[in-house]
Amino acid sequence: MGDAPYGIDPKVTSSIAKEISEIKADGVEIAVVIGGGNLFRGLAASAKGMDRSTADHMGMLATVINALALQDACEHAGVPTRVLTAIEMRQVAEPFIRRRAVRHLEKGRVVVFAAGTGNPYFTTDTAAALRAMEMRADVILKGTKVDGIYTADPMLDPTATRYDTISYLQVLERGLKVMDATAISLCMDNKLPIVVFNLREKGNLRRVIMGEPVGTTVRA
Repeated sequence: MGDAPYGIDPKVTSSIAKEISEIKADGVEIAVVIGGGNLFRGLAASAKGMDRSTADHMGMLATVINALALQDACEHAGVPTRVLTAIEMRQVAEPFIRRRAVRHLEKGRVVVFAAGTGNPYFTTDTAAALRAMEMRADVILKGTKVDGIYTADPMLDPTATRYDTISYLQVLERGLKVMDATAISLCMDNKLPIVVFNLREKGNLRRVIMGEPVGTTVRA
């Protein structure tokens, strides 16, 4: 949503698509798991009295809107892209089938996973961890609006310091709001590293892919 309070900023989707096209040109296979908080947050609606399952399904549909927007931006950047959803909606996207997703990657396409896991009570973070396992990914890159994991919220605490590396257990024990506990535990069990970095800074995605010390790495 960029600097707007709500919705989709085409400049942001175009910027992300351009970064994706640059790393695709280096031969990197990339899959994207996308959230929907810029349009609807299931947990927030649930806190205001809406049924949690209903709210979560509405949030999943919001992720599909974002996925289609990113797909359009990627294809304008010359990157063939496929959206796969955990909730079946054949008119707008393909249903998620693991082998089909792998085949798309093998053919040089970017795959965008939408609708989370298809189940309420599971976050987009958990969907990202799950899809990463299924795709046998090398790493999860969590793009956020801050440049890593801090000892406290840097927006609220000016004395907060950033970790260069941190273990899964430390994230869980210290209650750091990186990803939810289910996602962290899944990555820990499967020894999948996570890199948290600022997606808004131009060129950061490529720097992370190239192994530069950007953001915070979570590992065993």
